[in-house]
Amino acid sequence: MENLLKGIPLPVQQNILVGMETRDDAAVYRLDGATALVQTVDFFTPMVDDPYLFGQIAATNALNDIYAMGAQPLLALNIVCYPICEDLQVLGQILQGGLDKVTEAGAYLLGGHSVDDNEPKYGMAVTGLVHPERVLTNAGAKPGDIIYITKPIGNGIIATAIKADMATAEAYEEAVRLMSTLNRESSEIASRLGVNAATDVTGFGLLGHLAELAQASGVTVQLRAGAVPLINGAWDSAAMGLVPAGTYNNRSYLEEKIKVNAGLNPTWLDLLYTPETAGGLLLAVDPDKGRALEQMMLKQQLMCVPIGEAVEARPYTIEIED
Repeated sequence: MENLLKGIPLPVQQNILVGMETRDDAAVYRLDGATALVQTVDFFTPMVDDPYLFGQIAATNALNDIYAMGAQPLLALNIVCYPICEDLQVLGQILQGGLDKVTEAGAYLLGGHSVDDNEPKYGMAVTGLVHPERVLTNAGAKPGDIIYITKPIGNGIIATAIKADMATAEAYEEAVRLMSTLNRESSEIASRLGVNAATDVTGFGLLGHLAELAQASGVTVQLRAGAVPLINGAWDSAAMGLVPAGTYNNRSYLEEKIKVNAGLNPTWLDLLYTPETAGGLLLAVDPDKGRALEQMMLKQQLMCVPIGEAVEARPYTIEIED
């Protein structure tokens, strides 16, 4: 897709605050001095058997793009691909899950579009609002910033284990809970504190989204792999080879930009490259604000783990240590 877009001229307009240039989580357009429109779209195939949970997860994944920009969701539209010959009650459960998650976010689901397709797919286009001066982007990290993550990684690995009927009940329950948890409170705290950059961890995996943040900001990130929190069972499943195809696609695209410590356990790379669904936020924070961020998150019983630092740009976008 990157190569396809190279020859297409990008729109330039003074009110476009965030476009395609930095591969951010959503587009942002300033309406006036106090309001900017934030828009995103996302949909995918099921990763769990329960249709209601699938609807919840897909909606969470789309809504979290709005939170990654420091915005509040306002409106949502369904995107549905579903085989008309199958049980439409199942589709009804998917839609109910999505509606309930949009309602939880304080937004409004106002319709959507559906097509007959052999493989079910579901997601949303979401519109949000934010003050133009409070937009969070992936382009503001500075040398010296601490990099935090607000959810453990590994749900892509666990989803693969689920399909193979090899996930433990504990791993399944934790992965589903995290994938259906909105990043609303973490986003509100990040906005209130004034972090330098933010993005969320989804299809390009931790390394992919961290690389986008580093490139957009003009820095290199030194990542401490051992500090990255993992979902229960993710390490064991990855070590057994329960790794989705998207992991290898991400690795092929990114590995030239990443320097890896020679002693790093290879299982870490599988975990760090694997696509995530509705993952946590990555936050770049001034060191003098780090303690305040941790305390604010802890007060709300939210995870906030330092996993690395931003430094002056070097030949590699990310340098991974043990």
